[in-house]
Order: sequence, then structure tokens, then C-alpha cells
Amino acid sequence: VPYHRLEDLLPTIFERGEAPLIVVLDGVTDVRNFGAIARSAELCGAHALVVSMKNAAPVNADAIKTSAGALTRLPVCRETSTLAAVTLLQESGVRVLATDLQADHYVFEEDLTLPVALVMGEEQHGVSRQVLARADARIRIPQRGTLDSFNVSVATGIVLYEAMRQRMAR
Repeated sequence: VPYHRLEDLLPTIFERGEAPLIVVLDGVTDVRNFGAIARSAELCGAHALVVSMKNAAPVNADAIKTSAGALTRLPVCRETSTLAAVTLLQESGVRVLATDLQADHYVFEEDLTLPVALVMGEEQHGVSRQVLARADARIRIPQRGTLDSFNVSVATGIVLYEAMRQRMAR
């Protein structure tokens, strides 16, 4: 699966008159989570997945299998770092929302019909402090149980579903 360049992909999305919906993975290294995230991203209409050159799951046979082939259809952009990707997205007019268990705002309180990038953090510690500090806003998913958090692939699916729901209602 070839990697794409975010700086090349973003203008084409805007030129088509579409509001970018980008998923940025910050340190997600589990191949099966990566594949499951790609599957949800493709099904919910995301334009691309962004990973960093370090601390990212490889696009290998297991990832492709878990993605049900989504990784062969959905562009994957590989950037030097998550922070560099966030900066590029913001400079391109994309609002960057980072998921954070301590966030004050729920995902459904954000307008996800705008150009938006959703930053999902690694399995143990979530989105890095540097990326949280740089993000335009922090969002969280409501939860009722007592466990700490959703699995990253499930959380990504929930956030992407809300983005798709809002975009389809427009």
C-alpha cells in the first residue's frame, strides 16, 4: 500500500468542494486496532488516515486483513511527526480535535461538518501532551460505566459515526 502526502491530498479534497474529514493516529501501534480504525474510517467517509514515521502500526498483511480491504482504498499519509501533521492541517484550514478523557466538551457538541481532523491517541496513554496543547479543541466520548476508556478503534468508530451522522443530516 503506497503512502500519500497530506500536503498533496488536502488541496484535492478542498477542490472537490468537500470539507476534509481526516483521522490522525498519535502513536497507535497495534496492527489490529490500526486495521479496525481504517475500516471505520472508510465506512464513515473519512478522506485519509495520518500516521507518523515513528510509533505507528505498519501497513502489513494483518492490518489490511483487519481493515477488510479499507487500507487498499483509503489514503494513508505518513508524516514526520503527529505534531507536524497537526501544524500542516491547521495551516490548511482544518480544525484539529484531539480526543481526551479529561476534555470539557463531548464529541456531539462540536460541528463536525466543517473541515476537521480527529486525533486519536495511543492505546495506553492517549494523545500526547504536545499534540493536546496544539489542538484547536479537546473532545471526549460520553460513557456511563466504570472502566477507564473505550478501545482506540472503538472510540474512533464512535467519533467517526458522529461526524458521518452530522454530515448526512446536512
